[in-house]
Amino acid sequence: MPTSVLIVEDERIIALGIQKRLTSMGYSIAGLAATGADAVRKATDLRPSIVLMDIRLEGDMDGIEAAARVRGQLDLPVVYLTANSDPETLRRAKITEPYGYVLKPYEDRDLQTAIEMALYKHEMERRLRDNERWLAATLGSIGDGLIAIDEGGRVRFMNGLAEQLTGWAAVDAQGRPVEEVFPIVSDRTRALVTNPALEALRTRQPAAIAEGTLLLQRAGGEVPIDDSAAPISDANGRLAGAVLVFRDVTERKRLEEHLRQAQKMEAVGRLAGGIAHDFNNIMTVIGGFSELILSGILPPSEVREHLQEVKAASDRAAALTRQILAFSRKQILLPCALNLNAVVRDTAGMVRRLIGSHIEFATEADPFLGSVMADPTQITQVLMNLALNARDAMPRGGRLTVRTSDLRLDDGAVPPIPGLKPGRYAVLEMTDTGSGMTDEVKGKIFEPFFTTKGNQGTGLGLSTVYGIVSQTGGDVGVVSAPGRGTTFSVYLPVSEPLPDPRAAEGGPQTDRGSETILVTDDDAGVRRVITMLLAQKGYAVLDASSGPEALGLARAHAGPIHMLLTDVVMPGMSGGELAQAVVPLRPGIKVMFVSGYTEDALVERGLAESTAVFLHKPFTAEVLTRLVREVLDRPAV
Repeated sequence: MPTSVLIVEDERIIALGIQKRLTSMGYSIAGLAATGADAVRKATDLRPSIVLMDIRLEGDMDGIEAAARVRGQLDLPVVYLTANSDPETLRRAKITEPYGYVLKPYEDRDLQTAIEMALYKHEMERRLRDNERWLAATLGSIGDGLIAIDEGGRVRFMNGLAEQLTGWAAVDAQGRPVEEVFPIVSDRTRALVTNPALEALRTRQPAAIAEGTLLLQRAGGEVPIDDSAAPISDANGRLAGAVLVFRDVTERKRLEEHLRQAQKMEAVGRLAGGIAHDFNNIMTVIGGFSELILSGILPPSEVREHLQEVKAASDRAAALTRQILAFSRKQILLPCALNLNAVVRDTAGMVRRLIGSHIEFATEADPFLGSVMADPTQITQVLMNLALNARDAMPRGGRLTVRTSDLRLDDGAVPPIPGLKPGRYAVLEMTDTGSGMTDEVKGKIFEPFFTTKGNQGTGLGLSTVYGIVSQTGGDVGVVSAPGRGTTFSVYLPVSEPLPDPRAAEGGPQTDRGSETILVTDDDAGVRRVITMLLAQKGYAVLDASSGPEALGLARAHAGPIHMLLTDVVMPGMSGGELAQAVVPLRPGIKVMFVSGYTEDALVERGLAESTAVFLHKPFTAEVLTRLVREVLDRPAV
C-alpha cells in the first residue's frame, strides 16, 4: 500500500507542484488543504500516512498551530515546509515535535529524504511505544514485585505489586533512592541489610538477600521477603542500572514451619515403638531394683550396687527425653560449646531406629575434634534429617557411615567446597551406599520444597539442614553420582574454648555456699530433692509449692533472698510471672528457671536479657549445685 500524503499549502500552484513531484516519486496524495482548520479536518477524515505542513498559512490558524492539533489528536508524523527559518518560528515549531523540516526552495531528493526519514522515525517510535506498553503490562502482571533503578541507585520504575508491598506509589517513588523506597532489615538483629540492587550496581554481578530479611513498609508494617537483583547494561555494555525482583514469603514461611513440624512429628511417630520399648526397659530396671532395696533383705554392699543401677537407668531415661525434645524442637535454643562426637554418640540409638535394621550403621569419630558453638537441638536435627534422607536413598538396604574429622584450611589452600573460608573446622560426614543423584538434582536439593519423593516428601529436610548450618557459620557440601551413593559433609567452624574466670583466680573451686535461696515447685518430690541438695551444701532454703506462696515468702522474709529458683510450668502463676513479680521486690536477686520443657516467652526474654539462667530437668546434684554457685558468683547487672 503506497504512502499517502496530505499536502497543506495555501498557494494552489505550489500545492499542485508538490502533488506532481510526489506522484512521480510513487506516493499517493490523500488530499490538499489550504488552511489550518481544513488541514485538521482532512487529517482526521482521511488519516494520511504523513502531513506536509506549510508553516505560513492564511487565516486564524497557522501551520504550527494546525500541526499541534494534528499531533494532539492523531498519531501522525508532520514535516514542515517553510521558507522562513527565523529563531522564533523555529522555537514555536519545535514545541510541536515535528519529524523534519524542508526549506524552500528544495530538491526532489530533499523532499523524499525528509518524508522517508519522518516515516521511519514515526514507525520506530510506534514500535517503541508498543514495546513499552507490552513490557509495562508484562511487568505489571508478574507475581513478583519489581523495581528498576538507574546507575545512581534511584527508582525509575515500579510495578503494581511492588507498590502494594512497599506502600509507595510509583509516582511518589520516582527518582528517590532505592534504599528509601525499599528499606530491608534482618529479622534477628534488626540491623539494616545491604540493598541487593545497590550490591548489583557495585559488583556488576547478580545479588540476593540472606534468609530472614524483612521489608519495612512505608506505613510501618513488616513483610518477610525473598529477592534478587541483577545489573542492567545498555547496548554498548555500559552499566545503566539494576532491576530488583522480590516476593512476599509470609505464606511460604508458614507452610515451611507447618510442614517442618509435620515432618518431625511423623518421624517421632515412627520412633514411638522403639522409644516405648526403651522406656519400658528403663522403668523395669528402676522398679525392680527399687523393690529389692525397699524389701530390706539386701546387705548394704548390694544396696549401693543396686542404687547405682537405678541411677544409671534414670540417666538413660533423661538422655532419651532430651533426644525426643531435641527432635521435636520444644526446647529453648541455646548455643554452647559442642563436640560433634557427643552428638553422634547420643543420637546413635535414635538413628538406628530411624533407618531400620535393613541398613548397617557405623560411626568413625576423630578423637582430636575441636568444639563448635552451636545449639545441640539444631545439630541433632541436622543429623536426623541427613539420616532420613540416606534411609530413603537405600530402600533395599545398604550401609550408612557417620564420621567426624578435623580440618585445618590454610590461606591459599583449595577449599573442599567453593567459598569455604580459611580456618579450622569440625567436619561431620554422612555417607550412604544408596542410589545417588544426578548433577541436576544435586543443584536443587537445598531448595525449599524440592523433592524427588513425590507425595512422600515435603522437600524441607535438606533445606532445613542448609539453613541451620549456614546460621551456625558453616557450610554443607555434597558428593554424589547415580548408583555410587552420596556423601554429605557439614563444615562447622571450631570455636576457641572460653576461659573460666574463676580458674584464673586460682585456688580450689567449691559448690558450697551460705546464701538464702527461695525454691518454688508444685511437685513436692522435686521440691524436696532440690531443697535437700542445697541445704546439704550449706544454703539456707525457703520452699514454696506455688507462685503465690513464693511471692508471699518474698514479701514476708526479714532477711535477704539471694536467688529465686523456680519451676516454669505451675498452676495459677507460672515461673515467669513469679520472677516478674519478685524481682522488683528484691532488687539484685538472681533467677534460675528449672523445667524439662518450655516455650514460656517470659523465660526466653529473661534469658535473652541475661537476667536469668535455665536448668533442664532432669539434672544431677553436681550440675544443680555447680550452676547455683556459678550464678550466685556472677556480678550484679
